[in-house]
Amino acid sequence: MENVKCDLLVIGAGSGGLSVASGAAQMGADVILLEGAEMGGDCLNSGCVPSKALLAAAARAASRAKGTDMGIAPATAEVDFAAVKDHVADVIAQIAPHDSVERFEGLGVKVITEYGRFTGPRTVEAGGQSITARRVVVATGSRPLVPPIDGLDRVPFETNETIFDLRERPKHLLILGGGPIGMEMAQAHRRLGCEVTVIEGQKALGRDDGEAAALVIEALRGEGVTIAEGAMAEAVSGKAGAIEVTSKDGRRFAGTHLLVALGRVPNLDRLDLDKAGIETARGGITVDARLRTSNKKVYAIGDIVAGGMQFTHVAGYHAGIVIRQAMFGLPAKASTAHIPWATYTDPELAQVGLTEAQAREEHGDKLEVLRADFAGNDRAVAERATAGFAKVMVVKGRPVGATIVGQGAGEQIGFWALALSQNMKISAVAGMVMPYPTRAEVHKRVAGTYFTPRLFDNKAVTWAVRTIQRWLP
Repeated sequence: MENVKCDLLVIGAGSGGLSVASGAAQMGADVILLEGAEMGGDCLNSGCVPSKALLAAAARAASRAKGTDMGIAPATAEVDFAAVKDHVADVIAQIAPHDSVERFEGLGVKVITEYGRFTGPRTVEAGGQSITARRVVVATGSRPLVPPIDGLDRVPFETNETIFDLRERPKHLLILGGGPIGMEMAQAHRRLGCEVTVIEGQKALGRDDGEAAALVIEALRGEGVTIAEGAMAEAVSGKAGAIEVTSKDGRRFAGTHLLVALGRVPNLDRLDLDKAGIETARGGITVDARLRTSNKKVYAIGDIVAGGMQFTHVAGYHAGIVIRQAMFGLPAKASTAHIPWATYTDPELAQVGLTEAQAREEHGDKLEVLRADFAGNDRAVAERATAGFAKVMVVKGRPVGATIVGQGAGEQIGFWALALSQNMKISAVAGMVMPYPTRAEVHKRVAGTYFTPRLFDNKAVTWAVRTIQRWLP
């Protein structure tokens, strides 16, 4: 077996691993990258990229049926489901070179297309080589959770890893799970001509702001998606083309295809973490605030971090935290307070920081909730897309969370993510000038509502203005 040494060994070529490897290599470190599956990981091949490509096609189809309120005659979209999947595959193919072996080797990274396993605290075996590194970054990502539901092992089903390969349109798609993946796929497939039923054990979009989630759920139901809440799946039966799900309360749901979207589980099985002295908890790797494992020479980032946020952009953020430490020896700590997330339904739902319910529980009477509806935004009115609102949670003049639901919410939440990351005062937001007419004006309006009672319903201010007016020339 060949013995190899390097400064930094990265295990996993998903979003986080690629960011660490490229950054470290371009700074002059000797980097080895291991990936036994596909470069780009889940996000490129079966997650963010294909799902958004599918949603884009579905939105194009849905737009054909709209427009009567603008004087445009609606038309029925002719959907070629196989061609839609060709579009999805083409989008992946266009982005793939950026994550390819060739590109990373061009950056100076040694790429080994094999899985790795620890044989010691800083030693990993892969592809007939024993690699010893000064620092190791574990970034192996996650895979779909397949729970032990009775009969599920005997019935054909899809996950996000297989759903994009379907070439024939499902007649009736059953979806287990009403989280972001389930709801996005529900709307996309409904708009592409499928009957869709979402089966959710608790509340759909239950981790999001309840008021905002209700608006999204109402929109999907309005498009013909059946959403059954409080329907904990107990058993699955049938065969390809005729599948039935039975919930614990006795409800039965019949369809032709089944998508399991019930969460994610970290990819840790192959790693032999115990041989490196790396502790796990709650199905993930235990890390400190600096993302170091119990073995201080090994970092863990992204979906595999126990109790962490499973988003591509979090893995990228983690990569920056690790690079600062591994390359420059500078202490850096990860935080989640300013991390945004979005569900790309129509309307979109985006959040950063605390939801209203979380903020009320944490801050009590100190909390002020600011709100502005898109119905009062001129651009939204002009586009006949006024559903939704922006809500900001403020404590002592500083935002601690923001919720946006409506068209383009995922693009707009970045503004409030910046505000939280920089600990900005709400007055700084109120003082900005936005171009007119834009949807983003709603955020200046939200901030302005913080000062409305302080200026217009304040007797002291009224007295001061009247007094000053008497003395002004």
